[in-house]
Amino acid sequence: MNASAASFIVNLDVPDISAAETFYNQAFGLRSSRRLGPGALELLGGPTPLYLLQNDAGSAATEDGDVRNYQRHWTPVHLDWVVADIDAALARAVAAGAALERPIRERRWGRIAVLADPFGHGFCLIQFSDAGYDALVE
Repeated sequence: MNASAASFIVNLDVPDISAAETFYNQAFGLRSSRRLGPGALELLGGPTPLYLLQNDAGSAATEDGDVRNYQRHWTPVHLDWVVADIDAALARAVAAGAALERPIRERRWGRIAVLADPFGHGFCLIQFSDAGYDALVE
């Protein structure tokens, strides 16, 4: 694949696809698109499709014996949702069922809040300042 033509999708394991559909549509304004069988749903409305994949807690996650656990967990890969109004986005996400873990903080590049979805996945809300990450460039 040509690097300039590269794209990506995001797959997110969840234990309850209906609950996850409701959360991601309400919290982020995504819209349900295609059902890919009973255990997968495509959500559109962001910069890339988000696929919800239903996998039961305790089911095999890797061939090495790791199992899925939907309690709050840390992962080095997470979603940052870039929003125009972090206060409104935070209220919407919490109303949809997100847990606020770190309230809105000011940074040179903008504002950030850290949350977790109802399925244990961490995510951030980011509202960039006019300079955005350019504020960090030396």
